[in-house]
Amino acid sequence: MDVTVRLYASLAERAGVREVALSQLPPSITAGDLGAAVFERFPTLSPLRESVVFAVNAEYVRPDHLIRPGDEVALIPPVSGGATASELFRITEAPLDVPAIQRLVHRDASGAVSIFVGVVRNTNQGRDVDHLEYDAYPAMATKVMRQIASEAQERWNIHEIAMHHRIGRLAIGEASVAVAVSAPHRGDAIAACQYGIDRLKAIVPIWKKEVWTDGAHWVEGSLAPRDEAASSPEPSAP
Repeated sequence: MDVTVRLYASLAERAGVREVALSQLPPSITAGDLGAAVFERFPTLSPLRESVVFAVNAEYVRPDHLIRPGDEVALIPPVSGGATASELFRITEAPLDVPAIQRLVHRDASGAVSIFVGVVRNTNQGRDVDHLEYDAYPAMATKVMRQIASEAQERWNIHEIAMHHRIGRLAIGEASVAVAVSAPHRGDAIAACQYGIDRLKAIVPIWKKEVWTDGAHWVEGSLAPRDEAASSPEPSAP
């Protein structure tokens, strides 16, 4: 069996490739076995070995998940992500159009639209930031965004939710992410919007590279399991 493993963000940068072709594999190979083969081929990935998780066909899986011919496999570093789903949940290289995103969620019955916009700032933890670079696994990212929207709709009385995240190089002052929620009342709209951005930052496979005036670093946090709903809509620290 032949399998191609996709790499993202810091993994791709350290390996120098975004895809790794593995051939003549046994039929009983697991996601963990594939990961071990990739790490053996690219020793530069060793510092990230304990932190990666696995995805097969845009779903998080355990290391013992059996791989089948034709599966799409990815190694995932920790994440620091009336309209159609493709309009509501989007990974894009284009600048974000916040008024257009607001129009996507607005309904005549909506008494409130809550919007969060993340913007690139010029400093972080005492260092001067030159620009940011974002990478993502688009097919999986939009799928997890839809999951987050479903979670929010179960918790609050909302009409619609949209999430757009930009990838590529972003300059200071540019918008990197937007979450918009419409609802009959402001309380539900605000709470669901807050939940949406916190959950997006926790589990959507999107990665941020900070480029400073004197270096660069992929910003990675702890990746929560995909099926683990956040216990509280309280916001995380910026």
